[in-house]
Amino acid sequence: MSTLQKNTIEVTGTGQASGSPDRVVLDLSIRVERPTVAAALGALQRAMSAVLAVAGESDRSAAAPRTQGMSVYPQHDSQGQQVIGYSAAQQLRLTFVGTDVAGESITALSAAAGDALGIDSVSLTVSDPAPLLDRAREAAFNDAQHRATQFARLAARPLGTVLAVRDAPAQAGPEPRMLRMAAADATSGGMPVAPGEHTVTASVTVRWELA
Repeated sequence: MSTLQKNTIEVTGTGQASGSPDRVVLDLSIRVERPTVAAALGALQRAMSAVLAVAGESDRSAAAPRTQGMSVYPQHDSQGQQVIGYSAAQQLRLTFVGTDVAGESITALSAAAGDALGIDSVSLTVSDPAPLLDRAREAAFNDAQHRATQFARLAARPLGTVLAVRDAPAQAGPEPRMLRMAAADATSGGMPVAPGEHTVTASVTVRWELA
């Protein structure tokens, strides 16, 4: 975006920077169905304990497991009238150091929780995004300067000094790219994943004086 006003020009530039991820974030759902609320909660507790035990045994955990939510609700028959059971669920976030443990962790968690385990998302991230943000901001400023120089030349006006610089958050902020998961590999005992890259986007608005 650019704006040409009297004796000034304002341009918004965008830039990206990518780096190798060093953490894997697993968002899990543990869900069970039982005839009564007590039975459903008991089964959920057992499944959660098994999952947390697996997470606790890993020496690659980057943070303590974090509960994202919990729910218990009735299940009805096909006519929607009779309660035929109850479903209990809990959402959990696990974070591991290193992308190489993703497949192994998924396989171990699946073995522990069985059919109660659901994987909501598997994502990549970096432990310290600051260097990537610095590079993305620099790329955004260079983009703004390049466009401002072009517009000033088209307007037959020399580009002068910078009058103001303002961070303008991008439409989509820093987001880890999703891991691409293949079918389970029986020979390796884990689900292979492609690590990909972690990409951040920055946006900056700069106003120049037109000489």
